[in-house]
Amino acid sequence: MKNSMVIRHLAKATALGASLVALCLPAQAGNIALGKEKAAQACVACHGADGIKVVDPSYPILAGQYEDFLVRALSDYKSGARKNAIMAGMAAPLTKEEIANLAAYYASLPSPLKIIKR
Repeated sequence: MKNSMVIRHLAKATALGASLVALCLPAQAGNIALGKEKAAQACVACHGADGIKVVDPSYPILAGQYEDFLVRALSDYKSGARKNAIMAGMAAPLTKEEIANLAAYYASLPSPLKIIKR
């Protein structure tokens, strides 16, 4: 009886440990080349091929932004947690992989922004 309890507790502890390790691992990095292709289809009209073109001052510079920030922003537009009618429509059809690819691409670009790298 005691052995089976110990085994169950060890199994639970092992599962918990594996979950914690998974949370600490970085998300799968996006593919820059695929991100560039997707950006050419969907993003360049407003954000430019270099992620800097400013058609309207309210459109942000994407070049050089943190990859995790871009993933979060696109994911939030897609879910509706972040509100913007244009971006909601642009993000809605994106898969998680496409979001990761776009974020990797724009994060890889040189930027005029003064960003302190972590």
